[in-house]
Amino acid sequence: MTMPLPTPQNKTPAQQFPDADGLSWYVAPETVKQLLALVSANWGNPELADSYMNQALTIAGEDPDVLVSAYRYFFYTHNNTWALKVATKVLKMVERMESLPKDWPQLKPVLSNRRDDPNIRLYINAYASSGLIRARLGEIESAKEIAAQVGEIENRNEFGGNVVRDILAHPDGDDEADES
Repeated sequence: MTMPLPTPQNKTPAQQFPDADGLSWYVAPETVKQLLALVSANWGNPELADSYMNQALTIAGEDPDVLVSAYRYFFYTHNNTWALKVATKVLKMVERMESLPKDWPQLKPVLSNRRDDPNIRLYINAYASSGLIRARLGEIESAKEIAAQVGEIENRNEFGGNVVRDILAHPDGDDEADES
C-alpha cells in the first residue's frame, strides 16, 4: 500500500517533517528524506512506517544510505524477510560496483585487503547483517557459515562475525557453566 505524503494545511515543511533536516548529510532527494523522517515518526505503526520506507526505497533506487537505513529499520522492527531482501540488494549492488568475485576463496582476500574501503566496509557490514538475519529466520547453518567467513576477515571483531559465531555455537550459554 502506498501512503501519500501528508499535506496538512497551514503547516510549514518543518512542522510536517520535523526530522528531515537531521538527514541533511544524505545525498538523496528531499522527498526521500521526508519519507525517512515519516518512517521514524511512525515507528510505532509498522504498516504506515513500512509503506513510507518502501516508497523511499522505490524513489532512492540504489542509494547506499537509504538502503542501509532500510535494512536497519527492517532489522530493528523484526521484519526479517524485508531486512534480508534489502541487505541482499546492498550485497549485489556492491558486488556489481566493485566487480567482486562470488566464490569465497577468491572474495576473502579482496575483502581482507580492502576492508577499509567504504564500499567494501558496506559489503562486509551487509554480509554480517545477513548472517544475523538468517539466524533469526532459522537458517542456522547458513548464518554460521556467514559468521565464520566474516570472522576470518576481521581484526578487531569490528563486524561481529566472531560474536555471532559464538552465540550460534553456544545458543544457551551453557558451555561455561558445564566447565565449572
